[in-house]
Amino acid sequence: MVYFVDRLDAGRRLAARLEHLRGQDVVVLGLPRGGVTVAAQVADALGAPLDAVVVRKLGVPFQPELAMGAIGEGGVRVLNDDVLSRGRIPRWRLDQVEEQELAELHRRATLYRGGRPGIDIRGRTVVVVDDGIATGATARAACQVARARGAARVVLAVPVAPRGWTAELGDTADELVCVDTPATFFGIGQFYADFSQTADEEVTACLAGAAERIRSAQCTAARSVGPSPVDEEVGVQAGAVRLGGRLRVPEGATGVIAFAHGSGSSRHSPRNRFVAEALNRVGLATLLFDLLTRDEEADRANVFDTALLAGRLRDATCWLRDQPGTRGLPVGYFGASTGAAAALWAAAEPDAQVAAVVSRGGRPDLTGPRLAAVRAPTLLVVGGRDELVLALNRQAQTWLRCESRLSVVPGATHLFEEPGALETVADLAGRWFADHMVPLLAHAAPVRRH
Repeated sequence: MVYFVDRLDAGRRLAARLEHLRGQDVVVLGLPRGGVTVAAQVADALGAPLDAVVVRKLGVPFQPELAMGAIGEGGVRVLNDDVLSRGRIPRWRLDQVEEQELAELHRRATLYRGGRPGIDIRGRTVVVVDDGIATGATARAACQVARARGAARVVLAVPVAPRGWTAELGDTADELVCVDTPATFFGIGQFYADFSQTADEEVTACLAGAAERIRSAQCTAARSVGPSPVDEEVGVQAGAVRLGGRLRVPEGATGVIAFAHGSGSSRHSPRNRFVAEALNRVGLATLLFDLLTRDEEADRANVFDTALLAGRLRDATCWLRDQPGTRGLPVGYFGASTGAAAALWAAAEPDAQVAAVVSRGGRPDLTGPRLAAVRAPTLLVVGGRDELVLALNRQAQTWLRCESRLSVVPGATHLFEEPGALETVADLAGRWFADHMVPLLAHAAPVRRH
């Protein structure tokens, strides 16, 4: 009667049935806890990202193993009307069970991902994996969660299920895959030699291991087949205007840095060009661009409009992510003076995917309360003799909730014109970006400040 040694064995055998998905834009979602162990084998075989899809069964109060429904992330709710009717379950009991399971759902989602947001599955093929199908309530809810999060196609895959499961769940997914459907089916555990309970620690380890595998693969790909060298004047489309810029992409670039200059400066700033060239030498692409058109610069109010400048920086980021030479590269921001406020303002947006920020003689205080929403690791570089700006940066750092560091360049003034001062800035920036420019799977996760 036993078909699988354990969940690892089941996952490897299930992966063999899913080989036709290799090479597609696939994300694997495992149902905690046991389904994640199976899903990890599938994700590894397909070279796909792995995430958890947290669903909780709503067990009948007097028979908890019998599902009267299920709930999932994003407010998904599936009820088994037949079980509710036969069990004569009153609405208040259903609500009571749902409230208890909702709290556990949120606890597990936070625990498993370590506070990180889920992988973006919009427009992608999603493979929902569990260690088996019994009633199908949780699997149905999991597929609905995937649909609600924007999956273009949903595949439900399990090692074992009762005969006739496709008729029961045929409308749940676009494709159903199962290794075996035995005639006699009492429970999933009867088909495993080892069906011991999976611990929360095993789930988090599977997710962390899969994330590291994807990051390593992306870094290797970036180093080995990075974009071809580029050095050209460009026009950056930002809303209705087109902004002049200079894009440089060294061979094998591992990231791209967008520069936000300060008031009264432009893409021709000699200090920013000096830093950009230093970053190019360590394998980072750079975009120096004008935040305003010439007509806009005539109105000094625009020069200090942080929200406007941050919007231009975000538009430039979208433009970078659409260019052949920089597509797929992690993006960082280098802001100087008031441009640093614009960089941090843009990095604080909820959907910002910014790998790191460096501020040179910046005014992060102009970002205001939005500083607390910045998630990208942030380096603040200030001259030791720039006393007012140094005090403002020290205060601003207390508002940051991301990983941050304040580096003071001894003897330097606001413009870092002293011998060796700008070289120090470039070296600090290069090291910070090198340590943090890791390809992002989704949104950058908050990191504890130290």
